[in-house]
Amino acid sequence: MAQKLEVWQRGPVPNVTPILQPVAHALLQAREEINEYMLDYPLEKLWVRPAGMASVGFHLQHLSGVLDRVFTYAKGQPLSEFQFQQLSEEGNDSTSGYKVSDLINRYNLQVDKAM
Repeated sequence: MAQKLEVWQRGPVPNVTPILQPVAHALLQAREEINEYMLDYPLEKLWVRPAGMASVGFHLQHLSGVLDRVFTYAKGQPLSEFQFQQLSEEGNDSTSGYKVSDLINRYNLQVDKAM
């Protein structure tokens, strides 16, 4: 069985300048791993804080949020009200209750936007 190569080992990402290739590789690698390892993650553990540390749900929210905010700052723009709302929500479930797939899809969308 052939082992799957990491993203950077597969060559340049199309339509990405050479200086930004490492960033693209890192984002795409993280997306692949999040989608693989979170596929069957139990919903009841999403907001558990092991040993008082940040929950998996927080990390999924933070990954998406920080990507969105960094790219906003890079454009020289201020954060929108929606971005501030998402920032203040990090670490908390939504009022309607997030599914694991909701947070994964949010991250996937942010990676798509970044690319």
